[in-house]
Amino acid sequence: MRQIITAAFLALAATSAIAATVTIELPGDAAIDRQVATYRRGAREVKAEYINTGSNSIVVLGLGEETVIAVNVIAASGAKYAGQQYVWWTKGDDADLYDLTKGEDAPPIACAKTG
Repeated sequence: MRQIITAAFLALAATSAIAATVTIELPGDAAIDRQVATYRRGAREVKAEYINTGSNSIVVLGLGEETVIAVNVIAASGAKYAGQQYVWWTKGDDADLYDLTKGEDAPPIACAKTG
């Protein structure tokens, strides 16, 4: 399991100027499911790599030059992830990116899945 999760982070990190390796070891032998998607709003593009294993789910977001690792948190509907100052909330082919530094009432960046 360790090698697969390490490779997932290396694949996304290789697109940035400085690559980093992160390894997460989890007990058990649950299968790892990886899915990559691209979302867009106008000229802004968000690349998302979802990594799910057992009851653990994370997303690695490519936000321009920034890479954010977010973990799944409780949501009333859809899938909600939190990492750094961001909340990434998906439902179907739509996603909202919230920047918590802009305040609780700030509107999200609404994106649509393109691939």
